[in-house]
Amino acid sequence: MFRDDDVCDLIQIDLVRVSAIRSALTAPGSVQALADTFSALGDPTRVRILDALSHGELCVCDLAAVLRLSQSAVSHQLRLLRGLRLVRPRRDGRVVFYSLDDQHIMAIFRQTLQHVEEGQKQGAGKREAGDGGPKPRASAHAKAAGGRRR
Repeated sequence: MFRDDDVCDLIQIDLVRVSAIRSALTAPGSVQALADTFSALGDPTRVRILDALSHGELCVCDLAAVLRLSQSAVSHQLRLLRGLRLVRPRRDGRVVFYSLDDQHIMAIFRQTLQHVEEGQKQGAGKREAGDGGPKPRASAHAKAAGGRRR
């Protein structure tokens, strides 16, 4: 549902800026791969697997024990994570060990966790102060129109 401040009050398109930004956008194939990665990270079990693997390489049995899940459930999730190149397997005889594919995965995990924890701290502070959230700001278009709102 749109609020009054979700849309521009004044339609004034900056064609130079729009053109520059369009030419700088991520390629469609990369956008799809990025969306697939974020979709995979949208599952709490997969996030827990990545969290566990951030502490080091684990075999499927140990990973299942750490997460208190069945080996079958863990293997199913690892197959999906492996397909997205988020984790990589290493076979040692009859045992398969998994680790994060590279440090980019750890960086994504840490930055997203930091973002979430900052939001939780800010939310707790607002609840304590009785603040209902951010105050609406006038958009650049609204300011150009003299700050008028419908």
